[in-house]
Amino acid sequence: MKILLVSPRSPDTFWSFKHALAFISKKASLPPLGLLTVAAMLPGEWDKKLVDMNVSALTDKDIQWADYVFVSAMTVHRASSIDVIARCNALSIKVVAGGPLFTSAHEEFSGVDHFLLGEAEVTMPLFLADIAAGAAKPLYVADQKADITQTPLPMWSLLKMKHYSSMSVQYSRGCPFDCDFCNVTVLYGHNPRTKSKAQMIEELDVLYRHGWRGSVFVVDDNFVGNKKKLKDEILPAMIEWSKEKKSAFNFYTQASINLADDEEMMSLMREANFDRVFIGIETIDENSLVECNKMQNQSRDMVDSVQKIQHNGMEVQGGFIVGFDSDDPVSIFRNQINFIQKSGIVTAMVGVLNAPIGTHLYRRMKEEHRLLSDMSGDNTDGSTNIVPKMNRETLIKGYRSIIDNIYSPKQYYERVTTFLREYRPKSHLGFSHFQFCHFTAAIKSMWFIGIKEKGRRYYWKLMFETLMKRPRAIPESITLSIYGFHFRHVSRKLVSIPSQSSA
Repeated sequence: MKILLVSPRSPDTFWSFKHALAFISKKASLPPLGLLTVAAMLPGEWDKKLVDMNVSALTDKDIQWADYVFVSAMTVHRASSIDVIARCNALSIKVVAGGPLFTSAHEEFSGVDHFLLGEAEVTMPLFLADIAAGAAKPLYVADQKADITQTPLPMWSLLKMKHYSSMSVQYSRGCPFDCDFCNVTVLYGHNPRTKSKAQMIEELDVLYRHGWRGSVFVVDDNFVGNKKKLKDEILPAMIEWSKEKKSAFNFYTQASINLADDEEMMSLMREANFDRVFIGIETIDENSLVECNKMQNQSRDMVDSVQKIQHNGMEVQGGFIVGFDSDDPVSIFRNQINFIQKSGIVTAMVGVLNAPIGTHLYRRMKEEHRLLSDMSGDNTDGSTNIVPKMNRETLIKGYRSIIDNIYSPKQYYERVTTFLREYRPKSHLGFSHFQFCHFTAAIKSMWFIGIKEKGRRYYWKLMFETLMKRPRAIPESITLSIYGFHFRHVSRKLVSIPSQSSA
């Protein structure tokens, strides 16, 4: 068999970091870890190729080479996935589809020969057995959660690592919380399933042997879902590994805000070279937190929690949502802006509330006849698939006011300054992982941000203040300035879209 694995193209969003990647001559932030893992599940004698459409174009020649094209996608890849499937159909090449997009809504797609829904560790053996018997079915649905201690190592040999700014590993699946808008538990359950210490170290070793140095994203939706195992086994092993490899990797991940309550956990993560963590803050409105069952965020001083994590050497990146039924249309937008500025969360991903298929929110909106068209999957495009309680135009206008405000040069650089004042890194890893592309990025930032941009005076003010007060933080200042360049490009595009297109 010849198998072509295709990762669809992502649109230009805050998450794409497209305009920032150009500074370091990279094409994509992260590799398609799921497809690389699926490739390792296929028979060793089969030929395999990978096309990540965020890195290279998918050609007809690529498709015609294959017996099967495997497509794995998230909701944000819907448009690109439809195009890939249509091209395969036109060339009479069979399509196998899986991943969150198809698991949630496979009935909405035509032209797919075989759907593998749920976790591939469960469905792939069934599909392969039927292929061998010449009796492959159109639909395979996982009837149980996978034992990820049996998940194979990703097939990194298919990937050209030089095109990516970061690599990825997965330690766990699932989250113990039950936020009503989140489909993580729909897909992976409430009980965090974890890999073994030996697996985790082997995954790091393989990346190291492939020559990777630098940033590694631990892709878990909630890395701290099983705190005991992390503290007793995983983080001590990662700390030892990092010492042996002379801090070859710096890690970042996603976690819940209760990380701030655990000094031991934060200390261990810092020692293991974690330097960033994305946290779903969503809103500081207590009524809205109760509404969405975000219990871990309720009744706490959120600024204090953020600063505790920053004091432990990890930059907090935050997810925010507007459009809850409990949101006050008079105050919610200004309150979100004020919190983001005060907290020093530089990378603030703000989106309008959507209801993913299968979530508590989806069911409630369906019962209340408030569901609209399919959600885009891009929580930074100002769209929503529900009828909001507040006036729709007020919601979209308010959302855009947040984006326009927090990513304007003055407010953005103020947050960078606030963050650097609170940040207590283990070491400034930008120096230890210095590469030539980082030097060229610094030069490009001076030209494109420090000379060509209208808000250039704020860039130079940050650089001079950093040089005078905390010179070892220059790499962070340059990196965050480049992120801001990207965010401004995306936000300018967003605020120029007519309101009616946000439906």
